[in-house]
Amino acid sequence: MISIFIVLAVFILYYVNKMTNSLCIQKEIPEERQHKVFRTINVLVTILLISSYVEILYT
Repeated sequence: MISIFIVLAVFILYYVNKMTNSLCIQKEIPEERQHKVFRTINVLVTILLISSYVEILYT
């Protein structure tokens, strides 16, 4: 079960980063700020994935 969840989490993170890159290009976010945008989004998505796994694990 954990291996399936890890594979799906990597898949989700990849596509979220791909969409974030598209957002940065579309909104013309400066190169200096893109690092902060990516870090913030990745941290929030990782927290969401961990909380989802804990919820699945204990229900």
